[in-house]
Amino acid sequence: MRQAAFTLETEANAVTDNPLILADGAVISGGNFHAEPVAFAADQIALAVCEIGSIAQRRIALMVDPALSFGLPAFLTPSPGLNSGFMIAEVTSAALMSENKQMAHPASVDSTPTSANQEDHVSMGTIAARTARMIADNTRGVLAIELFTACQALFLRGIDMMASATRAVYDHVRTAGVPVVEDDIFMYPEIMKCETMIAAGEITKAAESVCGTLL
Repeated sequence: MRQAAFTLETEANAVTDNPLILADGAVISGGNFHAEPVAFAADQIALAVCEIGSIAQRRIALMVDPALSFGLPAFLTPSPGLNSGFMIAEVTSAALMSENKQMAHPASVDSTPTSANQEDHVSMGTIAARTARMIADNTRGVLAIELFTACQALFLRGIDMMASATRAVYDHVRTAGVPVVEDDIFMYPEIMKCETMIAAGEITKAAESVCGTLL
């Protein structure tokens, strides 16, 4: 992941014009415009981020399943019966995870000649980059659902049992207006609040306020 990011930074700052016109007037035909390094790096990042989303989704599934959650109520609803709790939130996370898996096929291996065979090996780097961005967006959604779900599970387990950093994150989420869910609600606004906090780095900062810089 770090190497892929380094590659992207290097390529972003590279000179790829063809030909190259140098300060002394020299004209050099380099042909250094192939985007294969960018495609490889974007594909690697997409795979890693896809796996992060998959792991997060399985944690959500464990929390809502009474057979696996060590005593938490089914779907984390304190009022079972007509309430479905976090059932659909978990289903949404599974859908995002599934979409990520389908998009994670590396674009860099799917080349075809273009321009009457002048471009004989096209990198598909733009597809790789765009797909990596979409996978990242989906994964942020999965993480937001996990955050929302985990806060509900922590409340039901007992907030006094939390570690200090966990409590700092929990308090931050509640202060941001994400409620404990007693009866079924329209969850999209709350998930988006969690997603915004994750994107802004607020969750990491909340934990670091207690335990120091996270690795």
